[in-house]
Amino acid sequence: MEVGAPSPAERLDGQAAPSSTGVSRRISVSEFSCHCCYDILIDPTTLNCGHSFCRHCLALWWAASKKNECPECREKWEGFPKVNILLRDAIEKLFPDAIEQRKEDIQQNPDASDSLAAFQKYGTEQTPAAPNMGRINPRGGGFFSGVLTALTCVAVVLLGYHWSSRELEDDLLVHKPVAKWTAEEVIHWLEQLGPWTSLYKERFLLERVNGRLLLTLTDEDFAKAPYHVENGSHRKAILMELERVKTLGAVHPGKSLFLLYALKSSPRLTMLYLYLFDYTDVFLPFIHTICPVQEEEFEDIIAKLLDLKEPAWKQWQEFSIKYFFLPYQLVAEFAWDWLAVHYWTSRFIIVNAMLLSVLELFSFWRLWSRRELKTIPHRMWSHFWKVSTQGFLMAIFWPVIPQFVCNCLFYWALYFNPVINIDLVVKEVRRLETQVH
Repeated sequence: MEVGAPSPAERLDGQAAPSSTGVSRRISVSEFSCHCCYDILIDPTTLNCGHSFCRHCLALWWAASKKNECPECREKWEGFPKVNILLRDAIEKLFPDAIEQRKEDIQQNPDASDSLAAFQKYGTEQTPAAPNMGRINPRGGGFFSGVLTALTCVAVVLLGYHWSSRELEDDLLVHKPVAKWTAEEVIHWLEQLGPWTSLYKERFLLERVNGRLLLTLTDEDFAKAPYHVENGSHRKAILMELERVKTLGAVHPGKSLFLLYALKSSPRLTMLYLYLFDYTDVFLPFIHTICPVQEEEFEDIIAKLLDLKEPAWKQWQEFSIKYFFLPYQLVAEFAWDWLAVHYWTSRFIIVNAMLLSVLELFSFWRLWSRRELKTIPHRMWSHFWKVSTQGFLMAIFWPVIPQFVCNCLFYWALYFNPVINIDLVVKEVRRLETQVH
């Protein structure tokens, strides 16, 4: 365009347009001009403050400043700016030739095209605001989310305090190792077996039987002095329960916390770690529980955990399919077998595994819809380093982290993470509905 030549907007200023009454009126082009380039608005976008800008002008401003604010008055916008459809239709109807010319000019500008693409990608990543939800915090939290977070924090602290200060707690996922039981704790454990143990608890107390000594006792030892457990059924019940608590108490609290968070954030990588570094103690019981062979389907759960045989080819085949496509289902199946032992805890784990499976499917759907599947190797590599770094830091600082803090983290991941994941699933469903409409 020559210097001093009028712009397309200036040439259109004063053009006559028909009104609803059939009487022509003069159009002031300033009504339809962008506050950035002062030309005809292209895909007009009106912000909260009332200023309207060309879509590409707003994208160029956002790309240069990385600020969610109006270029004119610097007022921050909420949510993600949408095209003003009514204004766009009116401009395209009044100035069709000028609009087509400007669109061609914008398409020839690579900076505008790149900025528009980046701006739109940024917008699709934002959580869409639900209708009739009132004013939403730009950081994503609302009144309900704040109240829920506060209540869960208080509940976690109370549970952590209850766990740390407990003396007589029977139904915990992570038990104190049997070898560290005191004589009083052995008596308490014995009392939980039933009223028939009252015949023997005084004898155990007189002998000061602690956990380490309890582990050495056999059926013959119980039958002889000084214990005199003459009833064979009683001896069998004591030995069976001792075998069960030995299995439950074998899990170290640090390992329990690690598995709880690692299986949630990276199940495939965690199972690979167990296969490489904890094959006998953890991986073998895990695969025998979730992928039992046909003749073992009705065996007791403790028998599966104590089975150290190499898995059959059929077990490996079933495990591999679920490992790659439904890793959280493996966690849910393992928890399902423990329903009789940990009724509510297993149900929380199963529900959380289902929610995490749904979130993973949403993640793959988002990558596919954006044609970003080729970025999966890079994302996996970044995730690997992130998880490895967190695990390394956890191993370093674990000895100095207060037990109370660990208890709070454990309860948060176990009982309150499903509540958070429900909120995330609802947001993903709303995002999907918005994209469809």
